[in-house]
Amino acid sequence: MLQLTATPASALADEPVHIRVTGLPPLQTVTLMASVKDEKGNLYQSRAFYRASKAGELDLKQAPALGGHYVGVHPMGLFWSLKPEKAFERLIKKDVMNSPFWITLDLYDSVYLQKSGEVQPRASQVVQRWFSSPEVQRVQIREGRVRGALFLPPGEGPFPGLIDLFGGIGGLVEYRASLLAAHGFAVLALAYFAYADLPKQLQEVDLEYFEEAANLLLAHPKIQKPGIGVISVSKGAEIGLAMACYLKEVAATVCINGCNAIFEFPLRYRDLLITPIPSLPERMEFNIMGALCLRHYKGNPRDELNQHSVLPIEKAQGPILFIIGEDDECFNSREYAEQALDQLRRHGRSSGRLLLYPGAGHLIEPPYSPLCYASWSRGLFCPLLWGGDPAGHAAAQEHAWGEIQKFFRQHLVQSRSTL
Repeated sequence: MLQLTATPASALADEPVHIRVTGLPPLQTVTLMASVKDEKGNLYQSRAFYRASKAGELDLKQAPALGGHYVGVHPMGLFWSLKPEKAFERLIKKDVMNSPFWITLDLYDSVYLQKSGEVQPRASQVVQRWFSSPEVQRVQIREGRVRGALFLPPGEGPFPGLIDLFGGIGGLVEYRASLLAAHGFAVLALAYFAYADLPKQLQEVDLEYFEEAANLLLAHPKIQKPGIGVISVSKGAEIGLAMACYLKEVAATVCINGCNAIFEFPLRYRDLLITPIPSLPERMEFNIMGALCLRHYKGNPRDELNQHSVLPIEKAQGPILFIIGEDDECFNSREYAEQALDQLRRHGRSSGRLLLYPGAGHLIEPPYSPLCYASWSRGLFCPLLWGGDPAGHAAAQEHAWGEIQKFFRQHLVQSRSTL
């Protein structure tokens, strides 16, 4: 009897799923398809072609895909190779507490190239991908100037506290914070523009806002003292690095594909004003799909004229982990991270570490998230190119996620922690 199984059928989005098929004719060629709709109703699909064993079985942990959206042995390939039906869409979970992504797995005879639903699949299975566990608590934050959502793990704590910062997407992005809370961290997903009564556009980075957020987090009775961590990506990573340099509350920082200097908007902190390095719009490029590549758009922080904008990374009190995709098409992020490490070494500091991932693009997300190669971005007339090779990017996401958690546990967690 033909059977398609995916276990566990309900799990956190960063947990692997074991997909197996039994009861096939020996050496039968089949197509496995995955389909999911986001909360706006946009469809994402992937497919791969496999051959059953002589025993009529298929185990994605061992069987190589022969073709489709990926080739080779990739047990979670159907998840990370999901592609939008509508070009330049990005799969993002908005409601992290009340609903999962429902991913439908379909099995078809032979090589199936039509849309799902045109032919009845031989077998189907639905899996739920959750971005929070039932015990995690979400607290809306609207205190002083600070706007965001605090995710607390179950129990009394104290828990290591993190601030989670995204980049030019703006608004309040919660899915990484809620997942980290399911793994024992108390995480403040922090909005800093285009949300509630915050500025609609980012025109200046006021570091005192982020200091207020750090103090608010540390004042919470369930947060472990004396310092917090920051996890940040893109523009958020530039801010995260500035927080590490200037705020005594920050004890450990993860910067994913960020900058080592101030770009685009000035940064203000008390009496300090750092003006941005001028950008070079004539160096913008469009790729074959019409997406905008900004990799060479920013001025060089190594230039003598730009030194006033380079962050004093040697002042950071805690360790910094740079996570870099070598195929980042949005920032020259490897160069920025290497400059930052050079700067630390020149000051006799060994508190920086670089994880460099070949094939990874700009948007390094939690594991098994599909690669977003290019997508629409706030305020732009065309999509932005993020880069990445699907298989290399997937491997980077899986490895980096484990390293991020290890890093924060090592540098934030005391022996009395419940982790």
